[in-house]
Amino acid sequence: MKSLILVSNDDGIHSEGIKALARALKRVGDVFVVAPDRERSAASHSLTLHRPLRVEKHGPNVYAIDGTPTDCINLAVNGILKKRPDLVVSGINKGGNLGDDVTYSGTVSAAMEGTLLGIPSFAISLVSRDNFNFKIAARFAAKLARYIFKKGLPKDTLLNVNVPEDVNVKGYRITKQGKRVYGDAVVEKIDPRGKKYYWIGGDILRWEAGKDTDFEATANNFISITPVHLDMTNYASFRELHNWKI
Repeated sequence: MKSLILVSNDDGIHSEGIKALARALKRVGDVFVVAPDRERSAASHSLTLHRPLRVEKHGPNVYAIDGTPTDCINLAVNGILKKRPDLVVSGINKGGNLGDDVTYSGTVSAAMEGTLLGIPSFAISLVSRDNFNFKIAARFAAKLARYIFKKGLPKDTLLNVNVPEDVNVKGYRITKQGKRVYGDAVVEKIDPRGKKYYWIGGDILRWEAGKDTDFEATANNFISITPVHLDMTNYASFRELHNWKI
């Protein structure tokens, strides 16, 4: 029996990235696509609890949900699919999910939800702003999926994969999460009626230089594979905090 692969994203059901990913993964197993009905970028790990969710079938094994990426994984596993998936893959995202961006990313959060449900999961993104050629990322996703089926993943761990846009990719590196430098991320403007409005995320992305980080790898034309652990406890701080006298 073929393995069952659940595919989702945060760019929406019509994104070319998710279509390229699904096509590539069909060579590895049976693919079900359950994705938001529209773009849900930066939705993070939000879950819709204040209203019902609507499901629309877009074709054989393709479903759109009017909710977040987390909703899609949860509803697919617990409501839509007749069989529990063997793998969750989220992407291919239009733009990188590097460093601290994992805390905002709906793409990564879909893989996070899969991991929380006990399913091996990874997220994959293309580090580009306008040149979205998904071929290399899709091929690598299929290779990675095959390898995960053979070897599995460490417990409570998802993989955050970032693929450079250049076609001359040198290979891959296992990396740590980089650190983003935050600048003037809010842009203030005036509308035609003289009222202020704001855009969040207006600055140019900048990163701290760091060895073996996801940013360093992709900047040097390597695919970055960052293992992300769901236990966010900072164990290194225990000794210091035990000395507190509150």
